[in-house]
Amino acid sequence: MKNLFYSIVISFLAVSCFSSCEETEYLKYDTNHNGIYFTQDELKYSFSVTSDTIRSYLFKMPIQILGGISSERREVAFRVRKDSTDAVEGIHYTLGKAIIEPDSITGYIPVTILRDSLEGSYNKGYKTYRLCIELVGNENFTPTLDTLSQVRILRFDNAIDIPEWLNYKGEKIWRPGNPHQDLGDWHPYTFIKLVELFHTIKDVDNMAETYKDMVAYYGGENLERVPYASFYPYKPIIIKYVLAPLYEYLSNEANREEILKDWPDYPFNFPDPYGNN
Repeated sequence: MKNLFYSIVISFLAVSCFSSCEETEYLKYDTNHNGIYFTQDELKYSFSVTSDTIRSYLFKMPIQILGGISSERREVAFRVRKDSTDAVEGIHYTLGKAIIEPDSITGYIPVTILRDSLEGSYNKGYKTYRLCIELVGNENFTPTLDTLSQVRILRFDNAIDIPEWLNYKGEKIWRPGNPHQDLGDWHPYTFIKLVELFHTIKDVDNMAETYKDMVAYYGGENLERVPYASFYPYKPIIIKYVLAPLYEYLSNEANREEILKDWPDYPFNFPDPYGNN
């Protein structure tokens, strides 16, 4: 009788353990209830020094799933939170469908930012627009239980921000009150012309591959993150195709009146890259 009792208890514990394991596995992985969430905290775009010929930009708000991959294309549902949005659809932006492609766990919400209606100027200041997107559930995905991962605000404008050229402390090196040895005082117009001339390098004979390497090293085509604000190891190229032509343009008296018309506070203290100042 005693042995029979122990056998019953052991059997019961085994069944309970098996059931518990099955439940745990189910909770950990259920392909019928895939989660969806945003992967990037700060979302911001500025046309900044982008060429004036570019009138729109496709911003990709990154998202990721929790759960299994699929061989099918799956649409992600979302909505605009009007209470936290001041940008107007069709005027300041348009939205496309968000798709998780087959065999993938990542995707994006496509936001096309329209430049023509963005208000502001250097003299009057720039307006920064807000677009708040919230992930919602559909037959493919359910937003995660972490509510902070379900909502993101994209900010965008035409402002020309000081670039992220940082020192070892994480401080911006080229900034008001801290002149750059090769560029002089910080000014948005200097940055605009700097980037404009940098782009011309790709059209120089036999420089296409070097230009690609420079773009990678300098953090992007708009010189977003020049390491420690130093143009080395490509400085000879920068001097020849960027700094020297820029110095010639800015020091030419024939250009002065036209520059001051749009940039009345321009300092005109750009240094000679060959040290002849």
